[in-house]
Amino acid sequence: MKFISFEKSGKAGYGTVINDRVIDLSKQFADRFPDMRAVLEADALPELQGAASTADADYDLADVTLLRPVPNPRMTICVGVNYANRNAEYKDGSQDPGFPSLFMRTPQSLVAQGEDIHRPPESDQLDYEGEIVLVIGKGGRRIAEDQALDHVAGVTIMNEGTLRDWIRHAKFNVTQGKNFDRSGAMGPWFVTMDEMPDMLNLRVTTRVNGEVRQDDTTASMMFPIPYLINYISTFTELHPGDIIATGTPTGAGARFDPPKYLKPGDNVEVEVEGVGILRNKIVDEFPA
Repeated sequence: MKFISFEKSGKAGYGTVINDRVIDLSKQFADRFPDMRAVLEADALPELQGAASTADADYDLADVTLLRPVPNPRMTICVGVNYANRNAEYKDGSQDPGFPSLFMRTPQSLVAQGEDIHRPPESDQLDYEGEIVLVIGKGGRRIAEDQALDHVAGVTIMNEGTLRDWIRHAKFNVTQGKNFDRSGAMGPWFVTMDEMPDMLNLRVTTRVNGEVRQDDTTASMMFPIPYLINYISTFTELHPGDIIATGTPTGAGARFDPPKYLKPGDNVEVEVEGVGILRNKIVDEFPA
């Protein structure tokens, strides 16, 4: 089932999407669960799924403003250099990594479906990175790989926008280039695991103005999804509503010769099999 967070007439809510129609479940459950993170913390998705199965739709999808699927995650952890040949794209002669590269993103660095992604005036090297994203539904510490997927509530999509020159400002630090306000996007919803295809062979595709730039599956990951959950939960306890972005395939704009960085007017689509398409337009933060 597709779960969304949205705004309608200035009021935030959450619900499900069925055939481009929205069932507003927050009307029934907001007194118990004020937002989607609270739903996940209460392990209430099955209850909401049951209610949605017998409810009538409230709105057309086009008549609501989508928010990020979990608007207020406790943390968003991103994985870098995780697909086969991605390390080779850097052309620095380094060996494949033995462990995942990780960094965090702030909530304000990501917009929702249909919102504009901002290219800041400090850089003209805004790049796209299409990613499969996990929404944690069941918390845990030192989660075993064979139990890892049981801790995932659903899957969503991220365009993990990156300012390439700003990730090179320090020797070991990519934080700056990954966290410009409104430089990436996440959405449009998350799809529950009971409706997802094979997570170990799940396709992600990125298109810029209709041109395919990235296209690969999770079978190419150096660190598969169950391992990522195990590794991350070794050093930090995962909580319901936490977000894990699992890395981007080869084909980012920086890897072309010359580079194909994003510019105002570009339209970026990231499609994940079984989930849908995240669409955003690029604009200058301060238009001329």
